[in-house]
Amino acid sequence: MTALWTSTDIAAATGGTASADFAIGGVAFDSREIGPGDLFVAMPGTAFDGHQFLDTAFSRGAAGAIVSQPIAQPHVLVEDTAAALNALGVASRGRTTARVAGVTGSVGKTGTKEALAAALARKPGTRVHRSVKSYNNHTGVPLSLSRMPADSDYGVFEMGMNHAGEISGLTRMVRPHVAVITTIAPAHIEFFPTGLDGIADAKGEIFEGLEPGGTAVIPFDSPQRDRLIQHAKVRAANIVTFGLGEGADVRAREVIDNGDSSTVTAMMPGVELCLTIGQAGAHWVSNGLAVLAAVQALGGDLGIAALALGDMAQLAGRGARVKIRIGDGEALLIDESYNANPTSMRATLAVLAREQGRKVAVLGEMRELGARGAELHAGLADDVVAAGVGSALLVGDAMLPLADALDGRIDVNHVADTKSAIAALADTAAPGDAILVKGSNGVGLSALVAHLTTGNA
Repeated sequence: MTALWTSTDIAAATGGTASADFAIGGVAFDSREIGPGDLFVAMPGTAFDGHQFLDTAFSRGAAGAIVSQPIAQPHVLVEDTAAALNALGVASRGRTTARVAGVTGSVGKTGTKEALAAALARKPGTRVHRSVKSYNNHTGVPLSLSRMPADSDYGVFEMGMNHAGEISGLTRMVRPHVAVITTIAPAHIEFFPTGLDGIADAKGEIFEGLEPGGTAVIPFDSPQRDRLIQHAKVRAANIVTFGLGEGADVRAREVIDNGDSSTVTAMMPGVELCLTIGQAGAHWVSNGLAVLAAVQALGGDLGIAALALGDMAQLAGRGARVKIRIGDGEALLIDESYNANPTSMRATLAVLAREQGRKVAVLGEMRELGARGAELHAGLADDVVAAGVGSALLVGDAMLPLADALDGRIDVNHVADTKSAIAALADTAAPGDAILVKGSNGVGLSALVAHLTTGNA
């Protein structure tokens, strides 16, 4: 098997000095992710220094390490390991001829990234590299780049931010041929005094890294559409919009809701497609249109991409639907535990509304909403009621305004944390329920999902 990197290549890319000849097949900065033949990057940290875990990494089979102090094992010695990882990512992007896509957005970027990678990889023999998990920040992006084989046909990279200026640096590393923005929503709005316009400006930074001749893919139905287009015009040779509105370049002319999927007739430049999008909800119709726009801009096969969209795998924490044991029967669990903001909350509640049986909403607080937090939480009350929720279990102090807004309208239980939510749900969940679990990642509702899916409910 061809090595991903040799020690000579790593030293040349990072400006470091190799202690010995070695070759590696993977890269990680978390010693728990190291497998045989991998490179361990000993990154500095606020609580721990990666150099503390070198023995663990080598015991797990690491072939070498990037370090800032000499060690006995094979290594490349550099002054700054974080800077070295960035340099390795830049070198990886520089050595490939792959067509590259970058994806960002307030909602849906991970799912869209996964769907785009699957759509491109569906064609036999096509080598597609993508960011794993949500590795989309100042360490995750260079790590994902450094893992890309030189002979990849396509690369798909997710970019995230919670402050202005962050995506600018990431996109200049990724240098996408196609840059996609899924949607603009009040995520991390606490850090943006100008609200959604400020978030749109920060997301629009993704176009700064576009390669010559590159394409910007923009949500047509967004109130910030024209603002995003102005950002795109600076670098993009082509601007493609997607959405439901008349005038979008990639548009859903007809949508049939099948419950757990949608059948869509999509109008695109030069082609009309009828396809199934194998995830529930209008937000996934939008994501699917963005994927089709990106595939076309990358020169991929639209027919094969459409098949892949119909076969999309469920994503844990992002809409996975699981049958779980409750007492002597079963219930449906909709796992949206990874993250939440007001826009994604409303989209997922709309999905819950279509389910049969009693609807139970376990909603964790939405974080980084700043001064508007109370207003934005309380503002979900009508959506909860409209979804037909019979019982709402609200988790975290920031959910108190929503609890107050729902008081007297539906059955509401407010608890402080996930541990309390697990106990409360055990007392209320029943066979036949449809249970939605959604909240900001820091709330830790994934622990409740794990509890439910291990059969302990």
